[in-house]
Amino acid sequence: MRALVEMLCGLPGAASAEDAVRAVLLQRAKAAADEVRVDAMGSVIVSKHGRRSGGPRLALCAHMDEVGLIIRTIEAEGHLRFSCIGPIDRRVLIGKPVRVGPKGIPGVIGLKAYHLVSEEEEQIVPKTDSLYIDIGADSREKAEEQVSLGDICVFDTKAEPFGNGLIKAKALDSRVGCAVLLKLMEEELPLDCDLIFSTQKKVGHRGAFGAAFSTKPEIALVLDGASAADLPGVRPHQQGCQVGQGPVLSLMDRGMIADRALFELLRSLAEEDHIPWQFQRPDADDSDAGTIQRTRNGIRTVTLGIPVRYLDTPAAVASLQDIEQMLALTRAFIGTVTDRV
Repeated sequence: MRALVEMLCGLPGAASAEDAVRAVLLQRAKAAADEVRVDAMGSVIVSKHGRRSGGPRLALCAHMDEVGLIIRTIEAEGHLRFSCIGPIDRRVLIGKPVRVGPKGIPGVIGLKAYHLVSEEEEQIVPKTDSLYIDIGADSREKAEEQVSLGDICVFDTKAEPFGNGLIKAKALDSRVGCAVLLKLMEEELPLDCDLIFSTQKKVGHRGAFGAAFSTKPEIALVLDGASAADLPGVRPHQQGCQVGQGPVLSLMDRGMIADRALFELLRSLAEEDHIPWQFQRPDADDSDAGTIQRTRNGIRTVTLGIPVRYLDTPAAVASLQDIEQMLALTRAFIGTVTDRV
């Protein structure tokens, strides 16, 4: 799994510009799936026949996109002004390398030099409007030879092993779910499934709605990242999930209350298979699950998360063991869901 996750995390795929990720998914799906299509929102929908048909229609969903930036102004001096795509904490932007546009032009996010700021400026977090991207161009004309207004940027971070059994990369919260679905797609499944690789989750779960509407599942399992709280300075009552302690089960988040029977099935399977699991805080950020749950006449939905430190930053951290356990628990869920709920 490590090589697959590293490969997927290395691809650019900000919301609305998931082309590179989609191309890889389509290439691998052609050899393993029974039907593959791309919908109007750009989501990849893979239909896979299992050993048996019939019973509730099952969909598994993971999102392809990551946070990013979009170029909105090219200044006379060649600097690029930008807006954020998705929930980026501007404190993590300063000095970070990025890749700009379809050509992947290298750039760095700049700010007025520290020795030039006033005492008042020193005390505040710079606003996005005060930041810019430097691509080494000394004029608007030179910059326009390489980039255009509306170009999308992503963090330029190498995915690599980190510490003891961990992985460090951008886009971990999205691409881990995609990696799990890819592994399952290349296996013989116990029943028919639709695998949804959704777009634009970071900007309002836009791809998941259309994909769930067209596939008409009766049961949906959504794979996503969960914000880990095993950090210095986090008080005990604020604690959430921890990296390396197993997948995360969520009964409720800001957008969804899970189907209770599906939640209990995941919990039972984890305990039966001796897979450690964690409970997600009820006030956690929402996933595609809330959107899928409200599609058509309503869909029985549950989520399975992977603990990730530093979500939506240039360098997130997750556990390879947690990833393997997410894969094992998802596999067990597919094998029993039609018999036990």
